[in-house]
Amino acid sequence: MTMAPDMFADPARAALAELIRERGVDCASLSRLLGRNLAYVQQYLQRGTPKRLGERERALLARYFGVAESRLGGPDNGGISDPLTVTRDMAIVRRIEVGASAGAGSLAEEGLAVPFAFDRRWLRRLSAQPDRLAIIQVEGDSMTPTLAHGDDIMVDSGDAAERLRDGIYVLRRDGVLLVKRLARANARERVTIISDNKAYPTETDIPVASLTIVGRVVWAARRIR
Repeated sequence: MTMAPDMFADPARAALAELIRERGVDCASLSRLLGRNLAYVQQYLQRGTPKRLGERERALLARYFGVAESRLGGPDNGGISDPLTVTRDMAIVRRIEVGASAGAGSLAEEGLAVPFAFDRRWLRRLSAQPDRLAIIQVEGDSMTPTLAHGDDIMVDSGDAAERLRDGIYVLRRDGVLLVKRLARANARERVTIISDNKAYPTETDIPVASLTIVGRVVWAARRIR
């Protein structure tokens, strides 16, 4: 990666560039970790855009590298983030702090993304595009016993409406993020929305066009209760 000559005039940029070299990671992977376009980190380093890292991005990078946020331009509060150790055999999946409702519904608002590392080969068994995976939490009980309130689910946004088939999906409906089982109807443009908890009604003959399919649920972490 070629750096602009005056990049090191900004200590935060110089520190990030040094950390990138030490860890041997690439800018595109870091940008993906932040949930940004793939050129975000490179543009920050080379072009000075943005001028400063946002609080969210700074916190994620500090945790990833295991350094104090002050090293990346944050306030000097004396704290050092716990490092996330990632080897070349591992890949980052973001856990986004929003809930997909398995009940009456909750508003889908963007939340803080926290990085987790998984074995690359294992992820490729789950998805053809591991960089499109994200982890969110289930809220509500409409998908019990399959999914319970508080379970973490891994969602493949690369496997969405274009490949829609029977299975469990995260979808957005009327501004609400939901996790439901979808079954294709005879007509390709319609589905049945199923809650595995029989106390909730099944909705039939729903136009696919009325839904935004976020992605297919490919894995779940069940808490022992």
